[in-house]
Amino acid sequence: MEVIKISQINLERILQSLNKGKVIVCPTDTVYGLVCDATNKKAVEKTFRIKNRDKKKPLPVFVKDIEIAKTLAEIDKRQEKILKKHWPGKFTFILRIKKHWEARPPNASRLVLGKDGTIGLRVPDYKLLNSILEKFKKPLAQTSANISGKPALIKIEDIIKQFENQKDHPDLFLDAGNFKKSKPSKVINIINKKPIVLRY
Repeated sequence: MEVIKISQINLERILQSLNKGKVIVCPTDTVYGLVCDATNKKAVEKTFRIKNRDKKKPLPVFVKDIEIAKTLAEIDKRQEKILKKHWPGKFTFILRIKKHWEARPPNASRLVLGKDGTIGLRVPDYKLLNSILEKFKKPLAQTSANISGKPALIKIEDIIKQFENQKDHPDLFLDAGNFKKSKPSKVINIINKKPIVLRY
């Protein structure tokens, strides 16, 4: 495990780590998150092990913008209007994956896809994370940086301590200091005309 202060972060180093299938603890516009290359099956599987997450619960995905979201999910005009209103921001939207999943890279893990043919997407509003997405040019599988069933942590020291004695742990911690108390993103299913709030 390696910890780097946000003031010393080198974007190229982060991109190299993601390309190598590393799992990174990264600050976001909500809480600290675990992020990895969503097209790297081994990296996604490692994230599940680190978090001790049930594989029946697919990981949401960060994307750069609505145009990238459209390559992954079916988005009609009604849905696009909702996305434009709330993105970038603290909203994860559940959408139907594209027919036959044409956009899925050959090595992408199905652990980012719901068995019901859905995917959770979000465009974050955090400068570092948006820069990573801009340069990386691939979606990032993501989840809050805590062990499943435990509350999201806001102190970087607590996050490091939580994972340091595990067999599987994040490879790199991007230390942006302690966060103010916050909640993970709101999760809303907008597949049907009436949105369904799954987490608020």
